[in-house]
Amino acid sequence: MAATELRGVVGPGPAMGAAPGGGGSGPAAAGGGGGRGDSGPGPGIAPGPAAAASGGGPGPGPGPAATAGGGSAAGPAPAPPTGGSGGGAGGSGSGSGSAREGWLFKWTNYIKGYQRRWFVLSNGLLSYYRSKAEMRHTCRGTINLATANITVEDSCNFIISNGGAQTYHLKASSEVERQRWVTALELAKAKAVKMLAESDESGDEESVSQTDKTELQNTLRTLSSKVEDLSTCNDLIAKHGTALQRSLSELESLRLPAESNEKIKQVNERATLFRITSNAMINACRDFLMLAQTHSKKWQKSLQYERDQRIRLEETLEQLAKQHNHLERAFRGATVLPASAPGSAGSVKDQICSGKGDMSDEDDDNEFFDAPEIITTPESLGHKRTGSNISGASSDISLDEQYKHQLEETKKEKRTRIPYKPNYSLNLWSIMKNCIGKELSKIPMPVNFNEPLSMLQRLTEDLEYHELLDRAAKCESSLEQLCYVAAFTVSSYSTTVFRTSKPFNPLLGETFELDRLEENGYRSLCEQVSHHPPAAAHHAESKNGWTLRQEIKITSKFRGKYLSIMPLGSIHCIFHATGHHYTWKKVTTTVHNIIVGKLWIDQSGEIDIVNHKTGDKCNLKFVPYSYFSRDVARKVTGEVTDPSGKVHFALLGTWDEKMDYFKVLPSNGDNGGDGRQRSHELEESRVMLWKRNPLPKNAENMYYFSELALTLNAWESGTAPTDSRLRPDQRLMENGRWDEANAEKQRLEEKQRLSRKKREAEAVKATEDGTPYDPYKALWFERKKDPVTKELTHIYRGGYWESKEKQDWSSCPDIF
Repeated sequence: MAATELRGVVGPGPAMGAAPGGGGSGPAAAGGGGGRGDSGPGPGIAPGPAAAASGGGPGPGPGPAATAGGGSAAGPAPAPPTGGSGGGAGGSGSGSGSAREGWLFKWTNYIKGYQRRWFVLSNGLLSYYRSKAEMRHTCRGTINLATANITVEDSCNFIISNGGAQTYHLKASSEVERQRWVTALELAKAKAVKMLAESDESGDEESVSQTDKTELQNTLRTLSSKVEDLSTCNDLIAKHGTALQRSLSELESLRLPAESNEKIKQVNERATLFRITSNAMINACRDFLMLAQTHSKKWQKSLQYERDQRIRLEETLEQLAKQHNHLERAFRGATVLPASAPGSAGSVKDQICSGKGDMSDEDDDNEFFDAPEIITTPESLGHKRTGSNISGASSDISLDEQYKHQLEETKKEKRTRIPYKPNYSLNLWSIMKNCIGKELSKIPMPVNFNEPLSMLQRLTEDLEYHELLDRAAKCESSLEQLCYVAAFTVSSYSTTVFRTSKPFNPLLGETFELDRLEENGYRSLCEQVSHHPPAAAHHAESKNGWTLRQEIKITSKFRGKYLSIMPLGSIHCIFHATGHHYTWKKVTTTVHNIIVGKLWIDQSGEIDIVNHKTGDKCNLKFVPYSYFSRDVARKVTGEVTDPSGKVHFALLGTWDEKMDYFKVLPSNGDNGGDGRQRSHELEESRVMLWKRNPLPKNAENMYYFSELALTLNAWESGTAPTDSRLRPDQRLMENGRWDEANAEKQRLEEKQRLSRKKREAEAVKATEDGTPYDPYKALWFERKKDPVTKELTHIYRGGYWESKEKQDWSSCPDIF
């Protein structure tokens, strides 16, 4: 008897003797299930129109069954009839019922495109969630159909908009499914308009989101049902507790040993305490429910207030960024001139000397879009950059002319220009606000943030001032040689001063060669040897007596106000004649003013360059920029010491302009400090190690590329099929076809993901079968322990230039 009654609460069967399917509450039972669906009447307490929210009326086929039917939180009831929800027209619903719900594809943003979302149409409101389970706690958005326009685009696509504030671009799985949704939406809209006209209620409730109110009411109903369940359990406990006490009292009346009577009395007392405790628990639950009902409106208002505050904060932040840019422009007195106007080309030097360059002014018409329109074509030809770090000028060189120009180039005549940067606008903050604290190499970005070079080509740019190593190879003094190596280290940062766009992340197995053996005496090869974490290996050798090699892993973190880029790995430089082997690491690069103001780049940290043969060292300090410092911006200082720690040379300069060294002369002072300072103040002891080359004409329209950077992506015959020059998305972007470049970039990334999953599946299968499995290995580099630093690194194994001579690329993977 007791087991049967208790099973009515927690097990199969109707709860508390209710009729099958009765007593439905909560989202899962919304709408009852009464009325007539496709398969007949569903079980419910009150059949008829009042409960027909999810039945809807006859329709062509079954829809999602999750919204129909009875069932109680107190115990499962018989399943609702198939097609009871959303079939056919799927009525607009009544009470708390859902007229229709199911999966649709929604356009989310420019990066991710269409994403699958769970949509619920109820009470004249269309809400969506990332999943069905999310309905219980988080609504991602709601649109009121009473003021909405519903437009059909094509067989599967349709748009819902309420006049500009909200726009949903939706896609159904089929034309039939789209028609079901559109019909249900139109019916729901008609009913919502009618209810809006009839309603004369006003006051506090109007300021509360209708969706939040519906969710809260559903939650309260669920809580009420749970309290009823607890109350039923309490009644059963009280009933059986009373029977137990009665039985114990009967036992006491029997003639039993004294010890047994004592035990019976203890059990009786415990049963009484248990009944009192259960009553207290039920009372506490009832008090909680009453409190929740009492304060529901207050909580709704607080939640809505916080949401409104968040929206206002985002709008204020965006407006602040625009005002900041207007103030900067007014302060500089800048005017936008056409690129072809007289004197405009000569402004490059002025921009360079201004400190930060004109790299990151926000476009005046930047807006946040939930469903952005397709980016328009570039503006008129020859238009100068408008100030945004992702906008510039369109090219006056067509694609056919560009390729013709490239093919006509001889090996010695390198190109001196590329197509101008198109005037595409894209809000930086709209993308970056979702990336705070994350590793950016794992976040897909549109090409609008890129420059048309890969990270392998950026690594190769370290060789822009290779002549410093040529001069170092001729030095007889190891200490003087170290000065030139230090200058070479600093010079690699000079190209970054205005380059706020990010390079393309190379695909696994991607390579880049630069053969300058005839012109400059060196040739270079890079290969992407790891994808996560991203790592690239680089090997360059010169017939002038030096070899440079490195493996760099790039890690980056977005901190809200700034972006930190931390290169990991050692750089090696070996001079053949003397055997001097130098190593050093790179400093941290920081991109400032991500949210407000102009983007600008700074380098900070220390570099220790060590000669592992002689023990000589050079310590370079990159001084971080400070608004409050009177010191020169981008300052670099350094000292060259012998193994005993004695300073022989002092270095001074900036990482974007030039580096000098001063020979430290012996002094008569006790500690030599004052004498050393006086000695390298003497102008005659100053020797200029390095000075930055001027930027090409109209560099501001060509991503601020240097002369070397302009040549890196120029087409060359005979390169490996994995070479960065052949990467299609990068080539399309360089030629101004950014929409196609974005589509191609997504295709390449998806292809790379499928390759990785295939390798992982092969590894799992090999593990299960107990067979050996070879993990991915780089083609031209071999991972081994470095004999000097004892680090595991990728070192060039040879064979690339021989394969190029034979044009044998059979071992290269198909990555493009």
